[in-house]
Amino acid sequence: MPEIQNETKISRSKWSFAAVSHVLRRLARKPIRALEDVAVKSWEIAPSETSIVPPAYYLPNQLERVTRWEFATEHPSVAMEGGGEIVHKATRGFLLKDVWLLDGALYKDDARLWLQPRSDRLPPVRVENEIDRGALYCSALGNRYFGSWLIEDCVTYPLACNEGIPVTTAKPVKRNAAGQPVLTHAQCYEDWLGMQPTRLHNAFFKELVVFDDVGQNRHKHQRFRSMYDRLLSHVKVSPHPGVFILRGGTGDLRLLHNELELAEHLRKHRGFRILDITKADVPTIMQTCAGAQTVAGVEGSQLVHGLLALPPGGSLLTLQLPDRFVQIFKDMTDRDSQHYGFVVAQAEGKGYRVDIEEVERTLDLFPNQP
Repeated sequence: MPEIQNETKISRSKWSFAAVSHVLRRLARKPIRALEDVAVKSWEIAPSETSIVPPAYYLPNQLERVTRWEFATEHPSVAMEGGGEIVHKATRGFLLKDVWLLDGALYKDDARLWLQPRSDRLPPVRVENEIDRGALYCSALGNRYFGSWLIEDCVTYPLACNEGIPVTTAKPVKRNAAGQPVLTHAQCYEDWLGMQPTRLHNAFFKELVVFDDVGQNRHKHQRFRSMYDRLLSHVKVSPHPGVFILRGGTGDLRLLHNELELAEHLRKHRGFRILDITKADVPTIMQTCAGAQTVAGVEGSQLVHGLLALPPGGSLLTLQLPDRFVQIFKDMTDRDSQHYGFVVAQAEGKGYRVDIEEVERTLDLFPNQP
C-alpha cells in the first residue's frame, strides 16, 4: 500500500459515535440522507448528453423468454429494441467536510453511504487515520463484483487523483505465508493502469470528495478508452475473429451445460480463441483478447476482460439467462460505438442450455463477421 501523502498520524485514537447514532436513527425510523445532500460544494466535471439508443442484434422471440431482469427498472426490450432517446447524466463532484469512515461505511451528520457489509457486530467508534483531503473512487457494487470494479471504479480513479488522495475500502493486497504479495488479476490491472490507491477501513477525513459518475457520457468514454490504450500497450495486438471467455462455476453460479461444447464449436468453425480466466494471468488474458473482432460468453464479470480489449466497431455477444437478464454491457457498447447482441438460454435442470444454431445465426447479424 502506498504511503498516505499529507496524512496526519494520530498519536491517540480518535473517537466518533456516528455509527452508533445511525443505528439509533434506523431504530427510530428516521430518514438517512445521501452524502451528496450534505456537501459544502458541488461542481460539474462533464455535462449531461442525449443520444438515440441503437438496437441490439438478436433473433425474433428472444425477448419473450425473459422472465426477470436485474439492475434495471423496466423490461430489457426498451433498451434492446432501441430507437428511443436516452439522457446520460452529468459527471459531478461533491466536497464534504469532517467525514467518518467506520467499518467500511461513510458518515456525515445524518447522511450515510455503505461501501461494504459491516465486519464487526457492534458499531465501531474508533479510527487511527486522519486524512486532510481524500477522494473516494470505490463503490459498493465495485467492492462486491470484480466486473463493476474494473469498468466503473477504475474508470473513476483518475477523477479521484485530481482531487485528493485516491481512497478505496477494498481489501488489502493478499500475501502468502512468507509475507510476499500474491498477484491477483485486480493487482495486476492496478499495476498496468498505474493505480496506487490508499486502502482504508476506518479514517477521519477533514475533506472528502465523492463523485456521481454513473452517466455514460463522452468524458467517461474517453477515460475508458484511455484504459484500453494503457492495457494494450503491454501486448502485441494482432486481429483475429474472436474470443469466447469461459465462466464455468466462477462468481454467482450461472451454469451453462453446453458452454464448453459451444466454445469448441466457435473455435472450430469461426476461429475463436477460448479463454479460461481461472487459469490465466492478466498478460495472457490481454494477449488472448487483444485484436478480437468479437467477444462472447455467458453474461458476467468475466466478459469485462474482453470488453477492455475490444475496439470501437467490435462486437459483444452475451448469453443471457431468462431469469437474470442484465443490460449493463449494452450501455457500455452503445457508449463506445460497439455492437451488442444476445441469445437467451433456456432452463434445463439446475442450469441452462443455449442453442448453438441460435448463437451462429446471431453472430451472422453482426457487421463484418467472417
